[in-house]
Amino acid sequence: MSDERRAHIVVLGNEKGGSGKSTSAMHLCAALMEQGRRVAAIDLDGRQRTLTRYLDNRARAVAEGVDLMMPSYAVVVRSEAPDFAAAQADERHRFLSVLEDYVGRHDVVIIDCPGSDSFLSRLAHGCADTLLTPMNDSFIDLDLIARVDPTDHAILGPSLYSELVWEMRKRRARTGGTIDWLVMRNRVSHLDARNKRKVSEVLGRLAKRVGFRVVAGLSERVTYRELFLHGLTMLDLGRTGSSLTMSEVAARQEVRSLVGALDLPAVERATAPLEPVAA
Repeated sequence: MSDERRAHIVVLGNEKGGSGKSTSAMHLCAALMEQGRRVAAIDLDGRQRTLTRYLDNRARAVAEGVDLMMPSYAVVVRSEAPDFAAAQADERHRFLSVLEDYVGRHDVVIIDCPGSDSFLSRLAHGCADTLLTPMNDSFIDLDLIARVDPTDHAILGPSLYSELVWEMRKRRARTGGTIDWLVMRNRVSHLDARNKRKVSEVLGRLAKRVGFRVVAGLSERVTYRELFLHGLTMLDLGRTGSSLTMSEVAARQEVRSLVGALDLPAVERATAPLEPVAA
């Protein structure tokens, strides 16, 4: 894949479901389009298709007259070929066909991976310029990144997922590329709980040892679940003239802060929103 005038690839990945990958991906799409960027989204969870259904809901709202910006989007499903090698070749071809098309026509491509290890997920990780790993603020999700001693919270060693990211970084380095890894703390409690402080402390030590940046994610809010059915994001609220609650104002700032933490290349010109392209 040529690096000349190609899109920046943001991969949302881990090997655990329920961490907020699809919700985060949808809000990143909206926030980046708000900046004038041409955005495309690829859903690799062909079974759940949460991001695809979110975008389908958004496209339906647009068709009903709601003024919303739409990214291009596609879903790539796992191959049904009975032979292992043939299935991988099929998945590689279909994934790269979509990606090659999108990187030449967009500024940012957002890839939402399933919450499990798969060949498609590994392909996406290998292409990432930015890897964003959402995790709930608990030692259960922290185990995704490293093994921690239950008594003194000493770091015993990296997890299988961390080893996967390390391997992908080595491969990218051989071709002169880099992967900026961000671990995003989602659903952080507003209370100063002991568990919250311990998770923060261990993450800080892990960041230096494993090599990632810790960024604030999205708080636990019922509004996120309600917006899904309408294909809306926090950034879409308030456009009809209705006033925003303090919670919604804070949520919008969370999304914009997350985009700022990605530190993406600047776009010098504004672009018109794209029509939805589903595959």
